[in-house]
Amino acid sequence: MSAESSSTPPILFYDGECGLCAKSVQWCLDHDVRAKLRFAPLQGPTYAKLALEAKPTDLATVVLYDEGRLHVRSDAVLRLLHHIGGGFGLLGSIGRVIPRFLRDAAYRFVATRRHSWFGAADRCRLPTPGESARFLA
Repeated sequence: MSAESSSTPPILFYDGECGLCAKSVQWCLDHDVRAKLRFAPLQGPTYAKLALEAKPTDLATVVLYDEGRLHVRSDAVLRLLHHIGGGFGLLGSIGRVIPRFLRDAAYRFVATRRHSWFGAADRCRLPTPGESARFLA
């Protein structure tokens, strides 16, 4: 997969073995009423085929592929909120006021503790037929 046009829906890449990540994807499914987002595990072939420079390999890093660019850590979260829209989009815009180094420090704090706090993604809700189409390998 190479850089594509802006018509490609944004893809949220997440750690498929992380309980917090699984809960975050479920939250996105519940709140993305326009169904703009697609989802794929960092461990999957969709991410492996993504041919962009500086592609993170760290599973503790959420990655949002949007408009041919990769957004990581707190930038990915804020961009994700933008796509969900409504009050969450506003929250994402306000979050940009906080310097990236502070946002990313908070992100890393949670990311390094996510497995001990939230456990593994051993159980996930089954997606509805409409949601299934939004998941990529």
